[in-house]
Amino acid sequence: MTDLLSLRALSQTYVNGLDLAERIANLAGANYEETQVRAVNDVSFDIAEGEVIGLVGESGCGKSTLGRMIAGVETPYGGTLAWRGVALEDMTAEQRRQWELEVQMIFQDPFASLNPRMRVEQIVGEAAVIHGLIKKSERRDYVADLLTKVGLNEDVLSRYPHQFSGGQRQRIGIARALALRPKLIVCDEAISALDVSIQAQVINLFEDLRAEFGFAYLFISHDLGAVEHIADRVAIMYLGRLVEIGSSDEVFENPRHPYTRALLDEVPRLDRRQQEFNAIDGEIPSPLNPPPGCAFHPRCSLAAEICKQDLPTLQQGRDARFTACLLEHQTG
Repeated sequence: MTDLLSLRALSQTYVNGLDLAERIANLAGANYEETQVRAVNDVSFDIAEGEVIGLVGESGCGKSTLGRMIAGVETPYGGTLAWRGVALEDMTAEQRRQWELEVQMIFQDPFASLNPRMRVEQIVGEAAVIHGLIKKSERRDYVADLLTKVGLNEDVLSRYPHQFSGGQRQRIGIARALALRPKLIVCDEAISALDVSIQAQVINLFEDLRAEFGFAYLFISHDLGAVEHIADRVAIMYLGRLVEIGSSDEVFENPRHPYTRALLDEVPRLDRRQQEFNAIDGEIPSPLNPPPGCAFHPRCSLAAEICKQDLPTLQQGRDARFTACLLEHQTG
């Protein structure tokens, strides 16, 4: 398969300026400095045509920030993002436009991601008209066809978002992404706000659309069951860094990083109904003050002294699996 997207050492840093309370304190003689938060740190991987990558991690680990950079919603602070082999900084205006059209995003909240003042026909079809993919006279039929593909009918064309359920709104959001004929769709927790029964329907819809159009997906989720079902490869993220990446079967059957094992131990399974499930000890450290060495070591039962001092890098092990664990590298 040909790579659509390549990330190399991609990073995102946010700078917090002084708020009102700090300005007042400065007037009283106290000094405050700007603080930097590294939300995504040196992330590298590729996505091939038609491939589904599941991106997993606890809330606050940087998954959504990474997805927004890939979709062009945010500009990376550092590293390289390349689309079809061309780095973002080297793109011509036409190449950048093509990247922005071919990568679309489906957002987490189906209630907040649709313009309440626009009818469905406008929500789904307006961008296709603006970018010259269709004529305005073709919009109604174009949108009606897209709605059919996502399980809605043309009767909804003139309705507003508040007239739909959460599952229906998410289908409208999917149709909006399809309207620009993307090659990669970033699904940012696209099922987390839906009822369980609707989640299954939307996942099946993603799979059907992939089979029909050959889309690639970056499927961002904390739902390991959904990721196991839909993803070809799985990337595990912790405090802004990737700690493990490999095929879905390998990661779920034989996790190598302690954090991956801890996440999977929390997943309820029918064959483990008598097992007592415990949350991972401790909480994610603050990105304002990350621990030295491996960021997971304060919560890891296997951590050795080296884990508290040296920063692990993502390295290939005995197979195509990549892990960022010093102990795994020593034994591998």
